[in-house]
Order: sequence, then structure tokens, then C-alpha cells
Amino acid sequence: MQAFLPRESGGCQPAKFLTGGILQPASWAPLTAFAGALLAVWWLARSRLSSLLLDRPNSRSLHEVPVPRTGGLGLHAGALLGIIMIAPRLPAVLWIAFAALMLVSFFDDVRGIPAPWRLLLHLAVCAWFAAALAGGNNLLVTAAAALAVAWMANLYNFMDGSDGLAGGMALSGFFFYGVAAWLAGNTEFALVNFSIAAAAAAFLVFNFHPARIFLGDAGSVPLGFLAAALGLIGWLQRDWTWWFPLLVFSPFIVDASVTLARRLLRREKVWQAHRDHYYQRLVRLGWGHRGTALAEYALMFACGALALAALALPAAMQAATFAAMTLVYLLLITVIERSWRRRGANAEMGNRE
Repeated sequence: MQAFLPRESGGCQPAKFLTGGILQPASWAPLTAFAGALLAVWWLARSRLSSLLLDRPNSRSLHEVPVPRTGGLGLHAGALLGIIMIAPRLPAVLWIAFAALMLVSFFDDVRGIPAPWRLLLHLAVCAWFAAALAGGNNLLVTAAAALAVAWMANLYNFMDGSDGLAGGMALSGFFFYGVAAWLAGNTEFALVNFSIAAAAAAFLVFNFHPARIFLGDAGSVPLGFLAAALGLIGWLQRDWTWWFPLLVFSPFIVDASVTLARRLLRREKVWQAHRDHYYQRLVRLGWGHRGTALAEYALMFACGALALAALALPAAMQAATFAAMTLVYLLLITVIERSWRRRGANAEMGNRE
């Protein structure tokens, strides 16, 4: 695979940015992304389009009233507005794949696409992206990258089920991507990630509980794709190591992956909507949307800060950090599982009485 954004040719370096770069248009990109997304999401929440694209509650939902699911369009509009100001030297295949996934996901929001066809389309787009990025050098690495990117795009959609959760993960995840790229001397790439984080912050103004608008598939799937694709590109550029994106986005990756594995073991239809994610269980255990979001935010920022700090550690200490976080997640899963079983036992006893 090849690297992009060579820091020795062009681009604004951190030192130059701090001394005189504030006058450069690119330096205003994150603020522009925030303002653009804020205006776009505000308009979408009130537009006729939102009345046509409503997320109506069902037995598997955590919300109780219809909510527009067009917020992701506003988030991405703001982020792209900021990125245009930066004009980053990112591979064209990134934006083509992003646009393709957004179109597929928007059609899914409007008309609905059967799950097998939707997954096949996602895999095809992500495989093409990975192959173009790899240049056909290593088939095994390309296949692994394609599966990882497709899974991240889908798991982000799976995890978008509670007020403020997906927007918070985007704010935290892309913010720490930006800080890591900045510290690596790649200011241009840092500003791209800061712009996405800023747009997510604007979306959260309307999505934090009680949410007035949701991301929709057209928001969550491309957002998950960007989390994986930019994480992969940052690794290829040596802005961070391979495990950095995994740890930064681990609150979503662990919840979705463990939930999928658990449902597979129970031979359930994994493509059907459900309320078995750990964040969904926290909401139903009495934490509520607000309490669950705040707890998840604490975990997200802790993982991001830990990942950032670990980048400066020797390889052995990095491995120990990764292992320690694995144990932390096992502990958290165990605690939630026990609380969930206790809740079921108490409900059963109440029914008998």
C-alpha cells in the first residue's frame, strides 16, 4: 500500500500554522464545518424532506415519537464544506466510495433495500476502495481491509440507536484522529478530521436527548466508512500505528462485534433490528438516553486519550495498554450482563407475584 499526504511537500506545518497560518482559509475549516452543519441540520429538522423521512418507533426502538432521520445529510454537508476549504491531497477513491455509500444509504432511507443486497453493495464499494488504495499489491491485506471498512460502516449504523451516541463517537473519534495527525506533523490531515469532529458537534446540538433529528443511514454508514478509511490512511501515512483507530473507536467496535457474536451463537437473524446492544441495555436498565450518552462519552474520551498517550510508549507498553483495555471491556460486559440477568429475574418474580 502507498502513503498519501507527504508532509515534505506543501501543506501547512504545525509551527507555521501557529505563527502565521491562522490567516490561511484552511485554518478556519473546522469552524466553517461547525457553522455549516449547524445551519444545515437546523434547516433539515424543519424542512418538508424531514416530514417524508421519519423514523417511526416500533417494538425494537428506544424512542417513542417519530423523529426525522435526515441529520446525517446536514452533518456531512458541513464537514465537506470545511474539507473543501482545506483541499486535502487525499485519494479520489475515498470520495467516490463515500459518495456511493451515501447514495445507497439515502435510497435505503427513502425506499428501503433488502439487507442482503444492502450488505452486498457495501462490500462491493469497500472492496473497490481497499483494492484501489492497496494498488493490488497484497490480496490478503486488501480483503482484510475491505472487510474491516465494510464492518465499520455497518456497525456505525447498528450503534446509531440512542440519542447523542453516534454523534458523540464521531466528535470524540475524529477529534483524536486530528490530534494524532497534528502531533505527527500532518496538519492538513488533522484539519480534515477536526472538520468532521466539528460537524458532529453541531449535529449533537440537535441530537442530544431529547433528539430532534437522527443521522439516518445516509449519515451513519458514510460516517462509519470515514472512521475506517481515514484510520487506514493515517496508518499508511505513519501518522499512527495500526491499533490506534481500533482503540479510539473501540466503544462502538466492541459493543457491535460482541453483540453480533452473541446473536450468531444464538442463531438469531443478525440482520434484523433488535435491542440487544449493550448501550440499549443500559438505556433499558434505567440509565436513560442522557445517562447512557454521558457514560459512553466518558468511555470514548478515555479511550481516545489513552490511545493518544500510548503512541509515545515503547511497543511492549503499547501491547500492555491494549491488553489492559481488553480486560476493562471484559469487566464492563460482565457487569452489564449480570445486571441484565438480574433485571430479567426480578421481572419474572414480579409476574409470579
